Amino acid sequence: MVQTYRQLRLDLSAALAAFLEPSEARAESVRWFEEGLELTRSWMAAHGGEPAPESVQRQVSAWVHRRKTGEPWAYILGWCLFRDRRFLVSRDTLIPRPETDLLVEAALEVGKRLGVARCVDVGTGSGIIAVSLALETDWQVSATDLSPGALAVARENAAALGATVAFFEGSLLNPVPDPLGLVVANLPYVDPADEPSLQPELAFEPASALFAPDRGLALSAELLRQAHARHAPACLLEIGAGQGGELCRSALGAGWSKAMIHQDFAGHDRVLVALA
Repeated sequence: MVQTYRQLRLDLSAALAAFLEPSEARAESVRWFEEGLELTRSWMAAHGGEPAPESVQRQVSAWVHRRKTGEPWAYILGWCLFRDRRFLVSRDTLIPRPETDLLVEAALEVGKRLGVARCVDVGTGSGIIAVSLALETDWQVSATDLSPGALAVARENAAALGATVAFFEGSLLNPVPDPLGLVVANLPYVDPADEPSLQPELAFEPASALFAPDRGLALSAELLRQAHARHAPACLLEIGAGQGGELCRSALGAGWSKAMIHQDFAGHDRVLVALA
C-alpha cells in the first residue's frame, strides 16, 4: 500500500500518542516534518497527497524507535532553536528551554543600563547565552564550562553563527581573567532529591548540568560569592521555582546591595538579578 505524506504524518502522530499526550503528539509530528524532513505546512498543503518515498518512511520509523525510549526530539534532530537561531545540541549539553530567554532579556536590559563592556556566561553548555549576547551587543563575551564536550559544541555554535566568544574550561569564574563585567549563568539548580519524579526525557541530559548540591542551591550561591568578590557590577542567574527567597538572602549575605527576582509566565521564580 502506497503511503502518502499526509498519511505518514497521521501515522506518526498516532505512534507518538502512544507515549505522549494527544495534543503534544500532534504538535511534535508537525515539528518532525518541518524540522527533520524540512517539509513546511504550505508544502504539505500542496503535496501531502503525494506518495512518501521509502527512504522517508524508514527515516521517520528510525526516529520513532529512538523517541519511544524517551530520547528528546532535539537530540534526535541534533539542534534546537533559541531566539530564532539554530543551535547544535548533543548529549554533552542541556536542551535550550524557553525560560532561558528571560535570562538573556534581563541580561540585555541590566547590561545596557549599567553600560557594561564585558560579560561572562558561566556554565555555557551549548553556548546559547554567550552567543546570543555576543550577537546582540558590542560586549566582549567570555564563557566557561567544566565539560570539554559542551565547550566543543559551544565553540561550533559560535563559529556557525559568527559570534566572537572567548571560551574557557574550568569551574565557575576560576578560569576567567579580570575584569569580569556582567556575570550571567544558567547553572545546575535541580535538587537531586527530585530526580525520581522528573520527566523520563531528563535522563538523557547530562546530570552534571541539571543537579546541584544543597537542594540545587550550592552552585548559584557560590557564583554569587565569587562574582561579588571579583567586583562584577551585577550577577544574573536562572533559578528554579521557589528558590528566589533563599538565593536573594544568599546574594545579600555575599555583599550585593540589591537582589530581585523576575518570574516566568507561569508565575514561578526564574531569574535572580543581584546588583553591586
